[in-house]
Amino acid sequence: MSLSFNAESLVSLNRVSALVARPDGQASVAVVERLDMDKSKYVSDLWLVPHDGGPARQLTRGETKDRAPAFLADGTLLFLSDRPVLGASVSPWAALAGAKPGDEARAQIWALPTQGEAFVLSDEPHGVSDFKHGGTTVVALVEVLPGVPLDEQKKRLADKKKHGPSILKYTAQPVRFWDRWLGPTEPRLVAYDLVAGVLEGRRELTADAGDALRENSWDLSADGRQLAITWAVMSPVDRIHDKPLALIGTQSGARTLLGSDPNLVHAAPRFVPGGNTLVSQRYRRSRDGYAQRSLWRYDLPDGGARELTPDWDRWPGAWGVLADGVTVVTTAEDLGKSPLFLVDLETGAHRAAGPTDHGSWDQVALVPGGNALVGVRSDLLAPPEPFWLDLTTNELRPLARLSGFTPPAPMPTTRVLDVAVGARADGTARTLSTLVVEPHASQSNGRTVLWIHGGPVAAWSEHWHWRWSSLLMAEAGYRVVLPNPSGSTGHGIDWVNDIWGNTWGERCYDDLMRLIAQLESEGTRAREMVIMGGSFGGYMTNWIGTHGERFRALVTHASLFDMGAFHGVTDFPSWWELMLAGAPWSDPEFDRYSPARFVSGWRTPTLILHGDKDFRVPVGEGLALFEALQAHGVPSELAIFPDEHHWILKPNNVIAWYETVLDFLDRVFAEGS
Repeated sequence: MSLSFNAESLVSLNRVSALVARPDGQASVAVVERLDMDKSKYVSDLWLVPHDGGPARQLTRGETKDRAPAFLADGTLLFLSDRPVLGASVSPWAALAGAKPGDEARAQIWALPTQGEAFVLSDEPHGVSDFKHGGTTVVALVEVLPGVPLDEQKKRLADKKKHGPSILKYTAQPVRFWDRWLGPTEPRLVAYDLVAGVLEGRRELTADAGDALRENSWDLSADGRQLAITWAVMSPVDRIHDKPLALIGTQSGARTLLGSDPNLVHAAPRFVPGGNTLVSQRYRRSRDGYAQRSLWRYDLPDGGARELTPDWDRWPGAWGVLADGVTVVTTAEDLGKSPLFLVDLETGAHRAAGPTDHGSWDQVALVPGGNALVGVRSDLLAPPEPFWLDLTTNELRPLARLSGFTPPAPMPTTRVLDVAVGARADGTARTLSTLVVEPHASQSNGRTVLWIHGGPVAAWSEHWHWRWSSLLMAEAGYRVVLPNPSGSTGHGIDWVNDIWGNTWGERCYDDLMRLIAQLESEGTRAREMVIMGGSFGGYMTNWIGTHGERFRALVTHASLFDMGAFHGVTDFPSWWELMLAGAPWSDPEFDRYSPARFVSGWRTPTLILHGDKDFRVPVGEGLALFEALQAHGVPSELAIFPDEHHWILKPNNVIAWYETVLDFLDRVFAEGS
């Protein structure tokens, strides 16, 4: 069957990932990723998107990554780019850093004036990973080799990479993160003064940070005088990072910690206009369950704190504060969508803005000089595009179509299926919500994929997913069932905590079996069903696999198989221990829901996929599963991606992943017919 939307279609789409409004409020700049000329990786350009509906115009081009746009008051556009610096002049300190033509790609801060060509502003030895500006101050997040002078940084790291030694030494976990070993560099904040188009007065603000700034979120005040950033402090109790907010002066580097009580974790700090108040997401980590994440207000300089949304059973994250100084712009997952909400900074009252019945916001930005927002929206069957929302009239309208997406005809349809599942111990009724994507009758092959999400604290929602494309599977003829079982977000804290502790193979399994029973009552045959999932979804696929041969096939990606062995090799074992409320050496029945313990019950043909660079669920889990199935005579196949990690991201690998899955399923169904 010739598909109108397949894996090649998916990777060929442009990816709109961010939007920022121009100071005059008349247009925005969007970041648009696209395939490079060889179609082997993604690069990104900046596009100007008028707010009046006029045609979008490409601002930058080339085989590099231009991203993180930010406007100066005069309309000059700052952005990050790894484009080569050809014949560009550099400041004296940049020359000391060893900059010269032909250097390997390093992202630097560039400036595009309203008239003329872009020019480079920074030349950090190891590049810039993020930056912000306020007033005449620019602050950058960079990597630094500890104890090495600026003028030796670049050479020292290059020599180490070329000649060694490559040894990395650690005295505490974590030592890895997703796909890399931590070190030898450390993240630091450096500040500059922007004077007549030149960055001057480089000063390091966090020389003693160590690893405190890894996996951070931060904001810079509008006047550039102070910044707020999450500051990781290792807890001696559970060996997990607390994250107070560090308030840092950009001239002196003076630092004050806010919300530094044990087990507090902050995210997404945002300054209120005027710089005298901060708003941030905050929660208190606990051994008793996942904690409610709410918005908190900090009044400066004393740091007085007040919870704004204690009674809102959602997890709001702030994008900014409107010019009125009292309205916080947030998004929060809510029953399979991510609508926009406005929160009053004084009372904590929240109300929805814009549509709540369809689609989701992926990113939001404030529009200067008006009561409006711009942002990136998507839904399950339509990729991200730029939108405008008038907060006065609640009018939502698209600004441009930058993805290049052409909806297939006929289009699949979506519906929500709610199924009553097992009640809690106190008798509270529970309902499992599921998104179902139905292929058009002319495309249907009569088969169903039950696709279990990762996490487990995550959710399927009306977002476009670049990695897990339900549209692609529906176009291949499959009904796609996307359940949000216990542990899924956007359905309240109790639903999240229904999976707390070592209960994965109990509560979540029961939820899914009740959903499958409902599907069977509607006419779906289990022998025409595929169980598929990645990460936690892969674990659940494996657990289902140990329960006989009810289903036609299993597809398990980056999955947990041996829960005891996994404990010590994942990149964050202490968090794994907290979630499961125990460890292999403290709980004799730690592996009671481990698929490895019950593999003798496995009969269903299985495809195993894994990235070799995966440190979250290391590849040994996939290899152990493959060996166990082979030893037990279960029809099984293994697909390894040596150059990928937890996610398969490279365009041709994405194509190969989907082709491998669909080919495997076609063969299994053909053999069983």
